Amino acid sequence: MKAIKIIKKNKLLFIIGFIYLLLLIVSPDKASKAVGNSVYYLKEMVMIMPVIFLLTVVLEALVPKEVIMKSFGKDSGFKGNVLALVLGSVSAGPIYAAFPIGKTMHKKGASISNIVIILSAWAVIKVPMLANEAKFLGVSFMAIRWVLTVLAIFIMAYITNIFVKNKDLPKNEVEIEEGIISIRDEYCIGCGMCANRMPEYFKMEDKKAVVVRENPDGREVELAVAEVTKKCPAKAISFYTTS
Repeated sequence: MKAIKIIKKNKLLFIIGFIYLLLLIVSPDKASKAVGNSVYYLKEMVMIMPVIFLLTVVLEALVPKEVIMKSFGKDSGFKGNVLALVLGSVSAGPIYAAFPIGKTMHKKGASISNIVIILSAWAVIKVPMLANEAKFLGVSFMAIRWVLTVLAIFIMAYITNIFVKNKDLPKNEVEIEEGIISIRDEYCIGCGMCANRMPEYFKMEDKKAVVVRENPDGREVELAVAEVTKKCPAKAISFYTTS
């Protein structure tokens, strides 16, 4: 049962593994090249993603929701679109690094259209990319492509905003209930701090922390859980009490 649960949770990974296995049987040479390319990109992700997740934690913990809503929210207007374009253009790293940041910004109030602009600018008109484009293809080519690309990005953002609503995006966040301990699995980095400090309430499973008991027993324990919640380096634990 546990094996089936793991397979269901990681369906895409097992499908890819199965495809690699078939390719190895049918064409070993191509399978070897495919594995080599995959290892290269995995190494790149291992180097980049921890930094990106750290940025999302900082964005989550330190940037007020009001700031995101004012700068990138649905009422930010054309100014918000321009800020989103600038943010995407000056960002660093591959495009897959932009998705967790985009998700966090949307959660804190950024509009769907501005998320589209950030992701699109990040992908095709980053400043270092434009500099290299001008060097190899000329300033005129770069400038005209930039103008046309920006127009296309804005049109795409407005169309996406019409057809895609907030309710259409996946809801992965845990609702925080008073007196209930919960863990946001996607934020957990598997440090084990909570399980070491309070093993009667937390344990490690598949390199992630899970909640053993959801309801702290007594005020003293509630204070201890609140302290562990504050010290979680990834801010993955959710718990509050009004008492």
